[in-house]
Amino acid sequence: MGLARVMPAACALLIAGLAGSRAAPAATAAPDEIAALKAELEALKADTAAREAALEARIRQLEAASATAGGTAAPSVAAAPPPAPAPAYPEPAPPAPVSARGSSNPTAFNPAISMIITGNYAALSEDPNTYRVAGFIPPPEGEGPGPRSFNLGESELTVASNVDPYFFAQVTAAIQGDNSIDIEEAFFKTIALSHGFTVKGGRFFSGTGYLNEIHSHNWDFADQPLVYQVFFGGQLAQDGMQVRWVAPTDYFLEFGGELGSGRSFPATQRNSNALASDALFVHVGNDIGDSTSWRLGVSWLDQRATDRAYADVDEFGAPVTNAFTGTSRTWIVDGTLKWAPHGDPTQHQLKLQGEYMHRTESGALAFDVTGENLSGPYDSAQAGWYLQAVYEFMQRWRAGLRYDYMDSGHPHIGLVSSGTLPATAFPALLPATPDRTTLMVDWSLSEFSRLRAQFAWDQARANDEHDRQLILQYIFSIGAHGAHKF
Repeated sequence: MGLARVMPAACALLIAGLAGSRAAPAATAAPDEIAALKAELEALKADTAAREAALEARIRQLEAASATAGGTAAPSVAAAPPPAPAPAYPEPAPPAPVSARGSSNPTAFNPAISMIITGNYAALSEDPNTYRVAGFIPPPEGEGPGPRSFNLGESELTVASNVDPYFFAQVTAAIQGDNSIDIEEAFFKTIALSHGFTVKGGRFFSGTGYLNEIHSHNWDFADQPLVYQVFFGGQLAQDGMQVRWVAPTDYFLEFGGELGSGRSFPATQRNSNALASDALFVHVGNDIGDSTSWRLGVSWLDQRATDRAYADVDEFGAPVTNAFTGTSRTWIVDGTLKWAPHGDPTQHQLKLQGEYMHRTESGALAFDVTGENLSGPYDSAQAGWYLQAVYEFMQRWRAGLRYDYMDSGHPHIGLVSSGTLPATAFPALLPATPDRTTLMVDWSLSEFSRLRAQFAWDQARANDEHDRQLILQYIFSIGAHGAHKF
Protein backbone atom coordinates (compact mmCIF):
# COMPACT_ATOMS: atom_id res chain seq x y z
CA MET A 1 0.00 0.00 0.00
CA GLY A 2 2.85 2.41 0.86
CA LEU A 3 4.75 1.57 -2.28
CA ALA A 4 1.65 2.35 -4.35
CA ARG A 5 1.52 5.84 -2.85
CA VAL A 6 5.24 6.49 -3.28
CA MET A 7 5.64 5.34 -6.84
CA PRO A 8 3.68 8.24 -8.48
CA ALA A 9 5.76 10.82 -6.68
CA ALA A 10 8.96 9.00 -7.54
CA CYS A 11 7.98 8.80 -11.17
CA ALA A 12 7.12 12.50 -11.21
CA LEU A 13 10.49 13.42 -9.78
CA LEU A 14 12.26 11.10 -12.20
CA ILE A 15 10.42 12.61 -15.19
CA ALA A 16 11.20 16.09 -13.95
CA GLY A 17 14.83 15.14 -13.69
CA LEU A 18 14.89 13.70 -17.18
CA ALA A 19 13.13 16.76 -18.56
CA GLY A 20 15.72 18.97 -16.90
CA SER A 21 18.53 16.92 -18.36
CA ARG A 22 16.95 17.20 -21.84
CA ALA A 23 16.52 20.95 -21.46
CA ALA A 24 20.24 21.37 -20.72
CA PRO A 25 22.02 18.36 -22.11
CA ALA A 26 25.42 19.95 -21.85
CA ALA A 27 25.09 20.73 -18.13
CA THR A 28 26.07 18.27 -15.42
CA ALA A 29 23.99 18.09 -12.19
CA ALA A 30 25.94 19.23 -9.09
CA PRO A 31 26.53 16.57 -6.40
CA ASP A 32 24.76 18.66 -3.73
CA GLU A 33 21.63 18.91 -5.98
CA ILE A 34 21.49 15.11 -6.34
CA ALA A 35 21.86 14.69 -2.60
CA ALA A 36 19.02 17.15 -1.97
CA LEU A 37 16.68 15.24 -4.29
CA LYS A 38 17.53 11.95 -2.60
CA ALA A 39 16.86 13.43 0.82
CA GLU A 40 13.49 14.80 -0.34
CA LEU A 41 12.53 11.40 -1.71
CA GLU A 42 13.47 9.62 1.52
CA ALA A 43 11.45 12.12 3.53
CA LEU A 44 8.43 11.53 1.30
CA LYS A 45 8.75 7.77 1.78
CA ALA A 46 8.99 8.13 5.54
CA ASP A 47 5.94 10.41 5.73
CA THR A 48 3.89 8.00 3.59
CA ALA A 49 4.92 5.01 5.73
CA ALA A 50 3.95 6.87 8.91
CA ARG A 51 0.49 7.77 7.56
CA GLU A 52 -0.04 4.18 6.41
CA ALA A 53 0.88 2.81 9.86
CA ALA A 54 -1.50 5.27 11.59
CA LEU A 55 -4.42 4.25 9.36
CA GLU A 56 -3.78 0.54 9.93
CA ALA A 57 -3.69 1.10 13.73
CA ARG A 58 -6.99 3.01 13.60
CA ILE A 59 -8.64 0.13 11.65
CA ARG A 60 -7.47 -2.38 14.27
CA GLN A 61 -8.91 -0.26 17.07
CA LEU A 62 -12.31 0.00 15.36
CA GLU A 63 -12.42 -3.74 14.65
CA ALA A 64 -11.69 -4.48 18.31
CA ALA A 65 -14.40 -2.04 19.45
CA SER A 66 -16.88 -3.65 17.10
CA ALA A 67 -16.13 -7.12 18.46
CA THR A 68 -16.56 -5.84 22.08
CA ALA A 69 -19.98 -4.32 21.21
CA GLY A 70 -21.30 -7.68 20.03
CA GLY A 71 -20.62 -7.29 16.37
CA THR A 72 -22.36 -3.92 15.90
CA ALA A 73 -20.30 -1.62 13.74
CA ALA A 74 -19.50 1.83 15.07
CA PRO A 75 -21.76 4.45 13.52
CA SER A 76 -18.80 6.66 12.72
CA VAL A 77 -17.47 4.12 10.21
CA ALA A 78 -20.06 3.02 7.62
CA ALA A 79 -18.64 0.48 5.23
CA ALA A 80 -19.88 0.95 1.65
CA PRO A 81 -21.61 -2.11 0.21
CA PRO A 82 -19.64 -3.95 -2.46
CA PRO A 83 -20.71 -3.17 -6.04
CA ALA A 84 -23.15 -5.63 -7.62
CA PRO A 85 -21.49 -7.91 -10.17
CA ALA A 86 -22.30 -7.18 -13.80
CA PRO A 87 -24.73 -9.68 -15.36
CA ALA A 88 -23.29 -12.22 -17.79
CA TYR A 89 -25.68 -11.00 -20.52
CA PRO A 90 -27.37 -7.62 -20.85
CA GLU A 91 -30.92 -7.56 -19.65
CA PRO A 92 -33.50 -7.15 -22.46
CA ALA A 93 -35.06 -3.76 -22.80
CA PRO A 94 -38.59 -3.55 -21.40
CA PRO A 95 -41.26 -3.86 -24.07
CA ALA A 96 -42.75 -0.70 -25.44
CA PRO A 97 -46.24 0.05 -24.10
CA VAL A 98 -49.02 -1.07 -26.40
CA SER A 99 -52.32 0.72 -26.48
CA ALA A 100 -55.68 -0.86 -27.21
CA ARG A 101 -55.36 0.12 -30.88
CA GLY A 102 -51.78 -1.01 -31.50
CA SER A 103 -48.24 0.13 -30.86
CA SER A 104 -47.73 3.56 -29.33
CA ASN A 105 -44.44 3.89 -31.21
CA PRO A 106 -45.08 5.92 -34.38
CA THR A 107 -42.09 4.29 -36.15
CA ALA A 108 -43.18 0.72 -35.43
CA PHE A 109 -44.89 0.44 -38.82
CA ASN A 110 -41.82 0.39 -41.04
CA PRO A 111 -42.30 -2.43 -43.60
CA ALA A 112 -39.95 -3.37 -46.41
CA ILE A 113 -41.52 -2.26 -49.71
CA SER A 114 -40.27 -3.26 -53.14
CA MET A 115 -41.41 -2.97 -56.73
CA ILE A 116 -40.21 -5.17 -59.59
CA ILE A 117 -40.65 -3.83 -63.13
CA THR A 118 -40.28 -6.19 -66.09
CA GLY A 119 -40.92 -5.98 -69.78
CA ASN A 120 -39.80 -7.50 -73.05
CA TYR A 121 -39.74 -7.44 -76.80
CA ALA A 122 -40.75 -10.76 -78.42
CA ALA A 123 -40.17 -11.79 -82.06
CA LEU A 124 -42.00 -15.09 -82.68
CA SER A 125 -42.14 -17.05 -85.93
CA GLU A 126 -45.54 -18.63 -85.06
CA ASP A 127 -48.77 -17.02 -83.90
CA PRO A 128 -48.69 -17.07 -80.07
CA ASN A 129 -52.51 -17.03 -79.97
CA THR A 130 -52.55 -20.61 -81.32
CA TYR A 131 -49.83 -21.92 -78.99
CA ARG A 132 -50.63 -25.22 -77.28
CA VAL A 133 -48.34 -27.96 -76.00
CA ALA A 134 -49.36 -31.13 -77.84
CA GLY A 135 -50.61 -34.22 -76.02
CA PHE A 136 -51.77 -32.70 -72.72
CA ILE A 137 -54.98 -31.30 -71.25
CA PRO A 138 -54.21 -27.59 -71.46
CA PRO A 139 -54.32 -25.31 -68.39
CA PRO A 140 -56.61 -22.27 -68.47
CA GLU A 141 -53.54 -20.02 -68.86
CA GLY A 142 -49.78 -20.07 -68.53
CA GLU A 143 -48.72 -21.73 -71.80
CA GLY A 144 -46.64 -20.09 -74.50
CA PRO A 145 -44.15 -17.24 -74.87
CA GLY A 146 -46.72 -14.43 -74.63
CA PRO A 147 -47.66 -11.71 -77.15
CA ARG A 148 -45.42 -10.41 -79.92
CA SER A 149 -43.60 -7.07 -80.06
CA PHE A 150 -43.16 -4.81 -77.01
CA ASN A 151 -44.89 -5.91 -73.83
CA LEU A 152 -45.10 -4.65 -70.29
CA GLY A 153 -44.50 -7.73 -68.22
CA GLU A 154 -45.49 -8.50 -64.69
CA SER A 155 -44.81 -5.78 -62.12
CA GLU A 156 -44.62 -7.07 -58.55
CA LEU A 157 -45.39 -4.90 -55.54
CA THR A 158 -44.32 -6.51 -52.25
CA VAL A 159 -44.89 -5.27 -48.71
CA ALA A 160 -43.29 -7.33 -45.94
CA SER A 161 -42.58 -6.86 -42.25
CA ASN A 162 -42.42 -8.53 -38.88
CA VAL A 163 -45.85 -8.12 -37.31
CA ASP A 164 -44.60 -8.65 -33.75
CA PRO A 165 -42.06 -10.96 -32.10
CA TYR A 166 -44.11 -13.95 -33.21
CA PHE A 167 -45.20 -13.44 -36.85
CA PHE A 168 -43.91 -12.20 -40.21
CA ALA A 169 -46.32 -11.17 -42.98
CA GLN A 170 -45.93 -10.49 -46.71
CA VAL A 171 -48.19 -9.47 -49.57
CA THR A 172 -47.11 -9.63 -53.23
CA ALA A 173 -49.44 -8.19 -55.85
CA ALA A 174 -48.73 -8.92 -59.53
CA ILE A 175 -49.79 -6.06 -61.80
CA GLN A 176 -50.18 -7.38 -65.34
CA GLY A 177 -49.62 -5.50 -68.55
CA ASP A 178 -53.38 -5.62 -69.29
CA ASN A 179 -53.98 -3.60 -66.07
CA SER A 180 -55.30 -6.58 -64.11
CA ILE A 181 -54.06 -7.25 -60.59
CA ASP A 182 -53.51 -10.68 -59.08
CA ILE A 183 -52.57 -11.42 -55.48
CA GLU A 184 -49.69 -13.83 -55.94
CA GLU A 185 -48.93 -14.25 -52.27
CA ALA A 186 -50.47 -12.97 -49.04
CA PHE A 187 -49.29 -14.98 -46.07
CA PHE A 188 -48.17 -14.94 -42.48
CA LYS A 189 -45.26 -16.99 -41.14
CA THR A 190 -44.17 -17.79 -37.62
CA ILE A 191 -40.76 -16.57 -36.43
CA ALA A 192 -40.83 -17.67 -32.79
CA LEU A 193 -41.44 -21.42 -32.91
CA SER A 194 -38.66 -23.57 -31.49
CA HIS A 195 -37.03 -26.83 -32.56
CA GLY A 196 -36.80 -25.84 -36.26
CA PHE A 197 -40.55 -25.57 -36.95
CA THR A 198 -42.17 -22.90 -39.16
CA VAL A 199 -45.87 -22.49 -39.95
CA LYS A 200 -47.14 -20.48 -42.90
CA GLY A 201 -50.74 -19.65 -43.72
CA GLY A 202 -52.68 -17.73 -46.37
CA ARG A 203 -51.82 -17.72 -50.07
CA PHE A 204 -48.31 -18.78 -51.02
CA PHE A 205 -46.34 -20.56 -53.71
CA SER A 206 -46.02 -24.24 -52.87
CA GLY A 207 -42.70 -25.47 -51.52
CA THR A 208 -42.75 -28.51 -53.81
CA GLY A 209 -39.95 -28.86 -56.34
CA TYR A 210 -37.32 -26.18 -56.79
CA LEU A 211 -38.45 -23.48 -59.19
CA ASN A 212 -42.03 -23.17 -57.97
CA GLU A 213 -41.27 -20.92 -54.99
CA ILE A 214 -39.09 -18.52 -56.99
CA HIS A 215 -40.73 -15.35 -58.30
CA SER A 216 -40.44 -14.66 -62.01
CA HIS A 217 -37.89 -11.83 -61.74
CA ASN A 218 -35.43 -14.31 -60.14
CA TRP A 219 -35.72 -16.97 -62.86
CA ASP A 220 -32.58 -17.78 -64.80
CA PHE A 221 -34.58 -17.62 -68.06
CA ALA A 222 -37.33 -15.31 -69.27
CA ASP A 223 -39.97 -18.04 -69.05
CA GLN A 224 -40.70 -21.25 -67.17
CA PRO A 225 -39.85 -24.77 -68.30
CA LEU A 226 -42.51 -26.56 -70.35
CA VAL A 227 -43.29 -29.01 -67.57
CA TYR A 228 -44.32 -26.15 -65.25
CA GLN A 229 -46.46 -24.59 -67.96
CA VAL A 230 -48.23 -27.88 -68.71
CA PHE A 231 -48.58 -29.47 -65.28
CA PHE A 232 -49.29 -26.34 -63.21
CA GLY A 233 -50.23 -23.63 -65.67
CA GLY A 234 -47.28 -21.58 -64.41
CA GLN A 235 -46.72 -21.79 -60.66
CA LEU A 236 -48.59 -23.88 -58.13
CA ALA A 237 -50.16 -21.62 -55.50
CA GLN A 238 -51.90 -22.76 -52.34
CA ASP A 239 -54.64 -21.14 -50.29
CA GLY A 240 -54.06 -23.02 -47.07
CA MET A 241 -51.42 -23.94 -44.51
CA GLN A 242 -47.84 -25.11 -44.66
CA VAL A 243 -45.61 -26.65 -41.98
CA ARG A 244 -41.82 -26.99 -42.33
CA TRP A 245 -39.27 -28.59 -40.04
CA VAL A 246 -35.51 -28.22 -40.38
CA ALA A 247 -33.73 -31.07 -38.62
CA PRO A 248 -30.85 -30.26 -36.22
CA THR A 249 -28.19 -31.97 -38.34
CA ASP A 250 -24.80 -30.92 -39.69
CA TYR A 251 -26.25 -30.91 -43.20
CA PHE A 252 -29.46 -29.29 -44.47
CA LEU A 253 -32.48 -31.56 -43.99
CA GLU A 254 -35.99 -30.16 -44.34
CA PHE A 255 -39.42 -31.78 -44.23
CA GLY A 256 -42.64 -30.02 -45.21
CA GLY A 257 -46.35 -30.53 -45.72
CA GLU A 258 -49.22 -28.45 -47.13
CA LEU A 259 -53.01 -28.45 -47.10
CA GLY A 260 -54.86 -26.29 -49.63
CA SER A 261 -58.26 -25.52 -51.07
CA GLY A 262 -57.28 -26.40 -54.65
CA ARG A 263 -57.43 -22.95 -56.24
CA SER A 264 -54.51 -23.69 -58.58
CA PHE A 265 -54.43 -25.94 -61.66
CA PRO A 266 -54.59 -28.95 -61.94
CA ALA A 267 -56.93 -28.92 -58.92
CA THR A 268 -60.20 -26.99 -58.77
CA GLN A 269 -61.86 -25.33 -55.83
CA ARG A 270 -65.03 -27.16 -55.00
CA ASN A 271 -68.14 -26.24 -53.04
CA SER A 272 -66.99 -28.50 -50.23
CA ASN A 273 -65.35 -28.32 -46.82
CA ALA A 274 -62.91 -31.00 -47.96
CA LEU A 275 -59.41 -29.99 -49.05
CA ALA A 276 -58.48 -30.43 -52.72
CA SER A 277 -54.68 -30.06 -52.66
CA ASP A 278 -52.21 -31.84 -50.37
CA ALA A 279 -48.42 -31.86 -50.63
CA LEU A 280 -45.42 -33.44 -48.92
CA PHE A 281 -41.77 -32.66 -49.62
CA VAL A 282 -38.27 -33.27 -48.31
CA HIS A 283 -35.08 -31.42 -49.20
CA VAL A 284 -31.50 -32.31 -48.30
CA GLY A 285 -28.29 -30.44 -49.06
CA ASN A 286 -24.67 -29.91 -48.05
CA ASP A 287 -21.32 -28.49 -49.13
CA ILE A 288 -18.48 -30.19 -50.97
CA GLY A 289 -15.33 -28.37 -49.92
CA ASP A 290 -15.43 -24.58 -49.93
CA SER A 291 -16.45 -24.16 -53.58
CA THR A 292 -19.38 -26.52 -54.24
CA SER A 293 -22.82 -26.96 -52.69
CA TRP A 294 -25.81 -29.08 -53.63
CA ARG A 295 -29.47 -29.71 -52.86
CA LEU A 296 -31.80 -32.60 -53.71
CA GLY A 297 -35.54 -32.82 -53.17
CA VAL A 298 -38.52 -35.15 -53.55
CA SER A 299 -42.12 -33.88 -53.56
CA TRP A 300 -45.55 -35.46 -53.82
CA LEU A 301 -48.80 -33.71 -54.78
CA ASP A 302 -52.31 -35.10 -54.42
CA GLN A 303 -54.99 -32.89 -56.00
CA ARG A 304 -58.67 -33.24 -56.87
CA ALA A 305 -60.50 -31.66 -59.76
CA THR A 306 -64.24 -31.30 -60.43
CA ASP A 307 -65.40 -30.34 -63.93
CA ARG A 308 -61.98 -28.98 -64.91
CA ALA A 309 -62.98 -27.66 -68.33
CA TYR A 310 -60.77 -27.08 -71.38
CA ALA A 311 -61.40 -26.05 -74.98
CA ASP A 312 -60.79 -28.46 -77.87
CA VAL A 313 -62.19 -29.37 -81.29
CA ASP A 314 -63.91 -32.57 -82.40
CA GLU A 315 -62.99 -34.79 -85.35
CA PHE A 316 -64.77 -32.37 -87.69
CA GLY A 317 -62.95 -29.29 -86.40
CA ALA A 318 -65.95 -27.92 -84.51
CA PRO A 319 -65.13 -26.29 -81.16
CA VAL A 320 -66.15 -28.23 -78.06
CA THR A 321 -65.65 -27.92 -74.30
CA ASN A 322 -64.52 -31.03 -72.46
CA ALA A 323 -64.08 -31.50 -68.70
CA PHE A 324 -62.11 -33.78 -66.38
CA THR A 325 -63.23 -34.89 -62.92
CA GLY A 326 -60.93 -36.99 -60.79
CA THR A 327 -57.59 -37.19 -59.01
CA SER A 328 -54.24 -35.80 -60.17
CA ARG A 329 -51.06 -37.04 -58.46
CA THR A 330 -47.57 -35.73 -59.24
CA TRP A 331 -44.11 -36.85 -58.13
CA ILE A 332 -41.25 -34.34 -58.43
CA VAL A 333 -37.52 -34.97 -58.12
CA ASP A 334 -35.29 -31.87 -58.20
CA GLY A 335 -31.56 -31.30 -57.99
CA THR A 336 -29.30 -28.25 -57.83
CA LEU A 337 -25.49 -27.99 -57.89
CA LYS A 338 -23.63 -24.70 -57.49
CA TRP A 339 -19.92 -24.03 -57.87
CA ALA A 340 -18.00 -20.81 -57.20
CA PRO A 341 -14.26 -20.44 -56.54
CA HIS A 342 -13.88 -20.68 -52.74
CA GLY A 343 -17.57 -19.80 -52.38
CA ASP A 344 -17.21 -16.34 -53.95
CA PRO A 345 -19.79 -15.94 -56.79
CA THR A 346 -18.91 -12.35 -57.67
CA GLN A 347 -16.56 -13.28 -60.51
CA HIS A 348 -17.48 -16.81 -61.65
CA GLN A 349 -20.27 -19.19 -60.80
CA LEU A 350 -21.75 -22.33 -62.34
CA LYS A 351 -25.25 -23.53 -61.59
CA LEU A 352 -26.64 -26.87 -62.76
CA GLN A 353 -30.32 -27.42 -62.03
CA GLY A 354 -33.13 -29.67 -63.19
CA GLU A 355 -36.44 -31.30 -62.27
CA TYR A 356 -38.30 -34.44 -63.30
CA MET A 357 -42.08 -34.74 -62.86
CA HIS A 358 -44.37 -37.72 -63.29
CA ARG A 359 -48.13 -37.20 -63.18
CA THR A 360 -51.01 -39.67 -63.17
CA GLU A 361 -54.64 -38.63 -63.56
CA SER A 362 -57.60 -40.92 -63.01
CA GLY A 363 -61.30 -40.16 -63.21
CA ALA A 364 -63.90 -39.33 -65.84
CA LEU A 365 -63.60 -37.27 -69.03
CA ALA A 366 -66.71 -35.58 -70.37
CA PHE A 367 -66.97 -34.70 -74.07
CA ASP A 368 -68.81 -31.60 -75.31
CA VAL A 369 -70.36 -30.66 -71.98
CA THR A 370 -72.54 -28.00 -73.61
CA GLY A 371 -73.76 -30.31 -76.38
CA GLU A 372 -73.69 -34.11 -76.49
CA ASN A 373 -72.30 -34.28 -72.93
CA LEU A 374 -70.88 -37.79 -73.19
CA SER A 375 -68.74 -39.13 -70.34
CA GLY A 376 -66.40 -42.08 -69.80
CA PRO A 377 -63.40 -43.15 -67.71
CA TYR A 378 -60.02 -41.48 -68.23
CA ASP A 379 -56.52 -42.50 -67.08
CA SER A 380 -53.14 -41.09 -68.03
CA ALA A 381 -49.48 -41.34 -67.00
CA GLN A 382 -47.39 -38.43 -68.27
CA ALA A 383 -43.92 -37.07 -67.59
CA GLY A 384 -41.73 -34.08 -68.25
CA TRP A 385 -38.34 -32.76 -67.29
CA TYR A 386 -35.83 -30.00 -67.91
CA LEU A 387 -32.12 -29.55 -67.32
CA GLN A 388 -30.35 -26.21 -67.39
CA ALA A 389 -26.86 -24.81 -66.85
CA VAL A 390 -26.05 -21.15 -66.17
CA TYR A 391 -22.45 -19.92 -66.05
CA GLU A 392 -21.15 -16.52 -64.99
CA PHE A 393 -18.20 -16.29 -67.38
CA MET A 394 -17.17 -12.81 -66.25
CA GLN A 395 -18.35 -10.40 -63.60
CA ARG A 396 -22.05 -9.52 -64.14
CA TRP A 397 -22.31 -11.56 -67.36
CA ARG A 398 -24.00 -14.97 -67.53
CA ALA A 399 -24.84 -17.45 -70.27
CA GLY A 400 -27.35 -20.28 -69.97
CA LEU A 401 -28.58 -23.36 -71.82
CA ARG A 402 -31.84 -25.20 -71.07
CA TYR A 403 -33.47 -28.27 -72.59
CA ASP A 404 -37.13 -29.24 -72.00
CA TYR A 405 -38.76 -32.56 -72.84
CA MET A 406 -42.31 -33.85 -72.36
CA ASP A 407 -43.93 -37.27 -72.91
CA SER A 408 -47.73 -37.40 -72.96
CA GLY A 409 -47.85 -41.21 -73.04
CA HIS A 410 -50.96 -42.96 -74.37
CA PRO A 411 -53.92 -41.94 -72.21
CA HIS A 412 -56.84 -44.30 -71.83
CA ILE A 413 -60.05 -42.58 -72.92
CA GLY A 414 -63.14 -44.67 -72.23
CA LEU A 415 -65.23 -43.02 -74.93
CA VAL A 416 -62.58 -44.01 -77.48
CA SER A 417 -61.91 -47.56 -76.27
CA SER A 418 -65.66 -48.27 -76.22
CA GLY A 419 -66.03 -47.10 -79.82
CA THR A 420 -68.36 -44.24 -78.92
CA LEU A 421 -65.97 -41.63 -80.35
CA PRO A 422 -62.81 -41.82 -82.50
CA ALA A 423 -59.44 -40.80 -81.07
CA THR A 424 -59.48 -37.78 -83.42
CA ALA A 425 -62.38 -36.39 -81.36
CA PHE A 426 -59.73 -35.55 -78.74
CA PRO A 427 -56.92 -34.02 -80.83
CA ALA A 428 -55.35 -32.27 -77.82
CA LEU A 429 -54.74 -35.68 -76.22
CA LEU A 430 -53.11 -37.47 -79.15
CA PRO A 431 -49.69 -38.90 -78.09
CA ALA A 432 -46.83 -36.41 -78.44
CA THR A 433 -43.29 -35.71 -77.22
CA PRO A 434 -42.83 -31.90 -77.19
CA ASP A 435 -39.37 -30.44 -76.60
CA ARG A 436 -37.58 -27.09 -76.60
CA THR A 437 -33.99 -25.80 -76.52
CA THR A 438 -33.24 -22.35 -75.10
CA LEU A 439 -30.12 -20.15 -75.07
CA MET A 440 -29.77 -17.13 -72.79
CA VAL A 441 -27.28 -14.31 -72.13
CA ASP A 442 -27.88 -11.67 -69.48
CA TRP A 443 -26.04 -8.69 -68.05
CA SER A 444 -26.62 -7.48 -64.49
CA LEU A 445 -25.49 -3.89 -64.16
CA SER A 446 -26.10 -4.25 -60.41
CA GLU A 447 -28.14 -6.51 -58.16
CA PHE A 448 -31.13 -4.26 -58.93
CA SER A 449 -31.08 -4.33 -62.75
CA ARG A 450 -30.74 -7.00 -65.43
CA LEU A 451 -30.90 -7.07 -69.24
CA ARG A 452 -31.43 -10.41 -71.00
CA ALA A 453 -31.46 -11.84 -74.52
CA GLN A 454 -33.00 -15.28 -75.06
CA PHE A 455 -33.57 -17.45 -78.11
CA ALA A 456 -35.54 -20.72 -78.18
CA TRP A 457 -36.16 -23.47 -80.71
CA ASP A 458 -39.65 -24.52 -79.63
CA GLN A 459 -41.10 -27.79 -80.96
CA ALA A 460 -43.92 -28.16 -78.43
CA ARG A 461 -46.79 -27.69 -80.87
CA ALA A 462 -48.59 -30.41 -82.75
CA ASN A 463 -47.82 -31.22 -86.40
CA ASP A 464 -44.08 -30.57 -85.92
CA GLU A 465 -44.53 -26.81 -86.00
CA HIS A 466 -41.21 -25.15 -85.18
CA ASP A 467 -41.44 -21.83 -83.37
CA ARG A 468 -38.39 -19.57 -83.29
CA GLN A 469 -38.67 -17.27 -80.26
CA LEU A 470 -36.45 -14.25 -79.61
CA ILE A 471 -37.10 -12.45 -76.32
CA LEU A 472 -35.30 -9.31 -75.10
CA GLN A 473 -36.11 -8.65 -71.46
CA TYR A 474 -35.44 -6.01 -68.82
CA ILE A 475 -35.85 -6.42 -65.03
CA PHE A 476 -35.55 -3.54 -62.55
CA SER A 477 -35.92 -3.71 -58.78
CA ILE A 478 -36.89 -0.72 -56.64
CA GLY A 479 -36.78 -0.67 -52.86
CA ALA A 480 -36.04 -3.51 -50.47
CA HIS A 481 -34.35 -6.49 -52.03
CA GLY A 482 -34.51 -9.74 -50.08
CA ALA A 483 -32.12 -12.65 -50.28
CA HIS A 484 -32.64 -15.14 -53.10
CA LYS A 485 -33.34 -18.83 -52.68
CA PHE A 486 -30.39 -21.23 -52.93
